[in-house]
Amino acid sequence: MKYRELAKTGTKLSSIGLGCMGMSFAYGEPDNVESIATLRNSLELGINFWDTADIYGNGANEELLSQVLKDDRDKVFLATKFGFRQGEKDMYLDGSVEWMKQAVEASLRRLKTDVIDLYYLHRVDPKVPIEETVGAMAELVKEGKVKYIGLSECSAEDLKKAHSIHPITAVQSEYSMITRDVEKEILPLTKEFGIAFVPFAPLVRGLITNSLDIDKISDKDFRHTNPRYIGEYRENNENLAKELSELAQSRYGVTASQLALAWVLAQGDNIIPIPGTKRRKYLLENSKAVDIVLNESDLKVIDDLLIKYPNVGARYTTRESKFLKK
Repeated sequence: MKYRELAKTGTKLSSIGLGCMGMSFAYGEPDNVESIATLRNSLELGINFWDTADIYGNGANEELLSQVLKDDRDKVFLATKFGFRQGEKDMYLDGSVEWMKQAVEASLRRLKTDVIDLYYLHRVDPKVPIEETVGAMAELVKEGKVKYIGLSECSAEDLKKAHSIHPITAVQSEYSMITRDVEKEILPLTKEFGIAFVPFAPLVRGLITNSLDIDKISDKDFRHTNPRYIGEYRENNENLAKELSELAQSRYGVTASQLALAWVLAQGDNIIPIPGTKRRKYLLENSKAVDIVLNESDLKVIDDLLIKYPNVGARYTTRESKFLKK
C-alpha cells in the first residue's frame, strides 16, 4: 500500500481508504460476517482509513466497526459524521450545537473509542450558520474527543467561512470520472488551503466497474431508483463502462475499477478516495489501483473516451438532492 499525508497534519493515510456505509445501509441486506472479514482484511492490506457515519443504519455501521476496532484501534484512522437525523418518515438535517453534543457522545459510545480521528459535518444545515457549527466542533478538538474536523458536500463559500473559524482538515464530496462538479471550486480550494479532499463514490456506486447487473441486485438496493441506472442514462453509462473496461484491459492490463480509482488519484496529491465495499474480493481489487501511475497522455485518452458519453444523468433523485448545498 502507498500512503498520502492528511492535509498538513503529518498523519499518513493509505492512498485509498474504505467506505463502510454499504456494510449496513442502502445496498441490500447486510452480511456482517463478510463485512467484518473485509474490515480485518483491509488492515492486512495496509488500508488504515475507515469512513462511517452515525446515520448509516442508524448507528449500526458504527457498532459493526467497533467489533474490529476493539482489538485494532491503534491501526485505524477513523472518520465518522453527524448532521443527519432520522425522522418518522424521512431523514432531516440538524447542524445545531445541541444535536452535535449528543451525536458525538453517541458515536464515541457505539464505536467504543475515546476519540474520533476525523469528525465531519455530514451536510451543512441551512438553518444553522456554519460558523456556529464549526465553532462547536472546534470545542470537541479542545476537549480531546475529536482530533480533526471536516465538512461533507459543502459549498466553497461555506468552506471559506468554516476554515476561518477552525482549520478544516478534510472535505468529503462525491467525485469520479463522471461526477466532476467539485473541479469548479471545491477541489481547487482544498489544494489552495492545504486541505485533504476525500472522494466518496469514486466508482459511481459500481456503475463504472462494468461488472454490475442492476437487474440482479437486491430489491432493497437504493440503486434501483438512482437516475443513472434508469432509461437512457443507464444505456449511456453501461456503454461507457464497457468501453472503459476494454481500454483498461487492452492498454493497462487492469480492471475498469482500478483504472477509475487511478484516475481519481491522479487528480491531485491531496486526494484520498474511499471506495465502498463489503466484500474482500473487491477490496483487494481496489487496493491495487495505487500502483497504477497515469501520465498526461493517459489522462487525455480517458477524457476523450468520457466525452463520447455525456448523458450520464443526475447523481441523486429529486428527494435526495434536497440535502445538497446549492
